[in-house]
Amino acid sequence: MGSRHLGVWRRVAGVSVGGVLALGGAAAAAADAATIAACDGPFATVLQPAVAADARAYWLNRQLIKWPGADAAGGVFKLYHSASASLHAAPGTRVSGADGALALMRFDGGLPADVAQRFKFVGDGAVLALASADAARLRGVLTQQVMLVHEADDGTVRDATTLQIAGALDDLYAGAAKARDLGVSVGGSGARPGKQTGFKLWAPTAQRVALCTYADGSGKASALTTMQRDDATGIWSARLDGNRSGQYYQYLVDVVAPSAGLVRNLVTDPYSISLTTDSKRSYIADLNAANLKPAGWDKTPAPKKVATQSDMTVYELHVRDFSINDSTVSAANRGKYTAFTEAGSNGMKHLAALSKAGMTDIHLLPVFDIGSVPEKGCVTPAIPAGLAPDSEVPQALVAKTQSTDCYNWGYDPYHYNAPEGSYATDPADGAKRIIEFRQMVQALHKTGLRVGMDVVYNHTFIAGQNDKSVLDRVVPGYYHRLNAKGAIERSTCCDNTATENLMMAKLMIDSVEQWAVQYKIDSFRFDLMGHQPRTAMEQLQARADRATGHHINLIGEGWNFGEVADGARFVQASQLSLNGSGIGTFSDRARDAVRGGGAGDSGVQMITQQGYINGLVYDANAQAGKRPASDLLQTSDLVKAGLAGSIRSYPLRTWDGKTQQLQDIVYGGNQPAGYASEPGEVVNYVENHDNQTLYDINAFKLPQSTTSAERAQVQMLGAAINAFSQGVAYFHAGFDILRSKSLDRNSFESGDWFNRIDWSYQDNYYGTGVPRAEDNGKDYALIKPLLRDAAIKPSPKDIAYARDAFRDLLAIRSSSTLFRLRTAADIKQRLRFHNTGGDQVPTVIVAHLDGAGYAGANFKSVTYLINVDKVAQRVTVAEEKNHHYQLHPVHTNMAAADKRVALEAKYDAASGTFAIPPRSAVVFVEKN
Repeated sequence: MGSRHLGVWRRVAGVSVGGVLALGGAAAAAADAATIAACDGPFATVLQPAVAADARAYWLNRQLIKWPGADAAGGVFKLYHSASASLHAAPGTRVSGADGALALMRFDGGLPADVAQRFKFVGDGAVLALASADAARLRGVLTQQVMLVHEADDGTVRDATTLQIAGALDDLYAGAAKARDLGVSVGGSGARPGKQTGFKLWAPTAQRVALCTYADGSGKASALTTMQRDDATGIWSARLDGNRSGQYYQYLVDVVAPSAGLVRNLVTDPYSISLTTDSKRSYIADLNAANLKPAGWDKTPAPKKVATQSDMTVYELHVRDFSINDSTVSAANRGKYTAFTEAGSNGMKHLAALSKAGMTDIHLLPVFDIGSVPEKGCVTPAIPAGLAPDSEVPQALVAKTQSTDCYNWGYDPYHYNAPEGSYATDPADGAKRIIEFRQMVQALHKTGLRVGMDVVYNHTFIAGQNDKSVLDRVVPGYYHRLNAKGAIERSTCCDNTATENLMMAKLMIDSVEQWAVQYKIDSFRFDLMGHQPRTAMEQLQARADRATGHHINLIGEGWNFGEVADGARFVQASQLSLNGSGIGTFSDRARDAVRGGGAGDSGVQMITQQGYINGLVYDANAQAGKRPASDLLQTSDLVKAGLAGSIRSYPLRTWDGKTQQLQDIVYGGNQPAGYASEPGEVVNYVENHDNQTLYDINAFKLPQSTTSAERAQVQMLGAAINAFSQGVAYFHAGFDILRSKSLDRNSFESGDWFNRIDWSYQDNYYGTGVPRAEDNGKDYALIKPLLRDAAIKPSPKDIAYARDAFRDLLAIRSSSTLFRLRTAADIKQRLRFHNTGGDQVPTVIVAHLDGAGYAGANFKSVTYLINVDKVAQRVTVAEEKNHHYQLHPVHTNMAAADKRVALEAKYDAASGTFAIPPRSAVVFVEKN
């Protein structure tokens, strides 16, 4: 086994080992007592408790500290440290428990520009500097408990705080960002290549780190190996003889945690590539090994459907939703990655049909390792049949088991680089989830669909000294964004990460590179991307492109909120800050105009705030009241803005007769309607996993007398607007078959019952019980009568119509690059809206696309019309006279879903008049 397997960690108390101050006294004795038994012990052991304290001061870099609010006048500032975490610094007393102190000088000079920019959000206060000699000792000091104290002249404490450490660590250990082999590596160098297994962990504040190895995922540890620290990078490493693939490991990290004191954490690897059940142990493997690749993996290419980002047409899909309700999938594969390998299943036939029609990408809701679903012993509540459509029983049963059931959307990152185990057929086997994930990707690629991942680098499942915390137990206080008192910010819902910090950004970038290279992921959708710096996203884009040798498509949520809002800490990867980057953000402009209201609406607002397709002004529901005609006209302008790709400089003749650039049209009171520089920077959608499905929100907004057939037509109006909009087209799985979640506004842990999809096209699951009370209960008085209304529920005929009409729209979008223009200049040159201004027919959008000389246009010109009204309309456009228009071939195909178009849609060349049926989208083309 070699000398590394010591069983006991030995250091001489009070002696500096490798440049790091070693422990002394009781803490050293406690640490020395660790044996291999600790590898099978609790996830954390407190070696020396400490009183938790605020972290109100900031390390700006290795030499400078800022203490907001501190009065620099009088007294002295000192930096006390204790290896055993024994510091006490109560006001009016003298500091006790210190191993030493570093003197601090007041700093009155100007801050370095990069430091000033990074910490611009920090309030005014004293700036302090370490003496150069003391700064050289900082690596050792940062492994200890550290407290900044302002003392009176008599040596008593005036005030004391701990410090936020990211600035110092990023300055001291910048070299760590260049490390390319964090985590496990199988192979070797030097005299014995291929005969060793290496481990590397960045833990610069740890006092000691050891490696626990296990022969399997459940047995006791087989060895304990001390790891060696590199002072230049803060990386601890160990090498074991032999190829240890198939074995497992964890780390023992002795570190001072601000919330607990000196602790010994038994923790998995932040860079884990796979794990055993419930992520208890990290898996040792080489992702390039042949035994981890399905047959033909290296030779199965990704589809070449996307030449530029605006070619993307995306179907957002949850792995479990895809197959758990599909009886044509074998029982063992339902809800698993391997369901995608059953090409004959209803679900895969559906995806194949979408691919044939023009869908380019499947975007999978989070499939990295998550913390919210038990991988062993999860339960699915048994919901009885025959319940009333407004029954509270289903939601009660779901709520009862929601913490132990098998379902979650998965926005709960545990290990960013490992596939989720609950989707594997055997989560206990670290190899299974790797192989089966690749089988899923391979199957989708063979179906002609690229594969995208929904990634969540903006927060972790949990932090601190919790058992499912990883990053914060390795380098406490570093990986997460902290508030002015040192507590973790939680504006995203959960424990926010700090991707402005060097090594958190590195983890994100390394992770995306691994998924793109090792799993052939073609595109990524970033959850709450606006909480990340634009620079980090641009670095990520460059790395992913370089590593794969081709462009990786990046899109994400660019919402602007929380502690980073309006560039408070850095230039964000948000809607208004990403223009020119080529990275796409979801647009709420046309989404809200099409649906009506906003994402946060509740109560009667869900009914009264109608949108462009569901009756605003022209088909008001009973509670909407009388709205001015200008509301419809302004909403029509926002829809046109979306159709024009939300391009900042696109000129639009608006409802009041003015011609304005989209950036000068106001959305939401204070935002520009146009925010993108290029079409690839906008993602158009009217439904995704968040909020009510379109069918469900229309159940609130459409007049209750609207028939189910008409509701299907309205759904396809939303699809048409999305399909014809310049930029990325994004659709939620099941949108095309009228998916309902029984009016659930937030189904992230509503179980299989409320998230079902029926690929046999018999049911959309509307009226299958009231949704969970937690998010919907306050609106039960509105919800229950709607669920009881059987006329709202679609028939199989309605579902089949929507299915086929949606595929027709995909075929139209894919038939010509005019629906997917490459640049903003192309859009401004080739897209013109007619029927604008104050005298327009407000329920009809008319757009002309000029195809002359445009690669892939396939038509001399295209004119499309979208009539959202419940009655047929005629629109005369003088500019469209004397053309040779005919209906798009998709409309005249015998298999076309909407037979009304071929029968009723007309064009009169002499007058330039178009006639279109109610609630229809019609495309006329002029052939070359």
